[in-house]
Amino acid sequence: MPGINVKDVDQAVVTNAVAAYLKKKGKLCVPDQMEYIKTAKFKEIAPENPDWFYIRCASIMRHLYHRSPVGVAALTKVYGGRKRNGVQPSKYCRASDGCIRKALQALEKIRLVERHPDGGRKLSAIGQRDMDRIAYQIVTKQREQEHAADTLIISD
Repeated sequence: MPGINVKDVDQAVVTNAVAAYLKKKGKLCVPDQMEYIKTAKFKEIAPENPDWFYIRCASIMRHLYHRSPVGVAALTKVYGGRKRNGVQPSKYCRASDGCIRKALQALEKIRLVERHPDGGRKLSAIGQRDMDRIAYQIVTKQREQEHAADTLIISD
């Protein structure tokens, strides 16, 4: 995988690919209450996507790839948003720390994330390797599609 890492690829594509990888791997332990909880108190309803926990774990891994170490409190700021207060002005509100903590604990259990000695958590060497491998696969797939499109145009 020469010279390709997560920073070279579209981040939405990386997050979806890592979420699919985590789901396919089957080792990520999804807590039972995840189908009932909301991701933040400013949200009106729970997530509709049944795979939202895998996507949140992939997003946390991507965030840890870029900025490490990060604690639960910092991630609640990242996933926070606007709380609508009716006729009063909207205010910023942090995300729920319970689902973030459970996601980090699940990622720690499969050894993709580890605790940092100074506090917080960081991406482990295994997690970084897996994410770089997924980014490399995305880039090679895009290059194959471009090459196939170029040969189709040339042959016409």
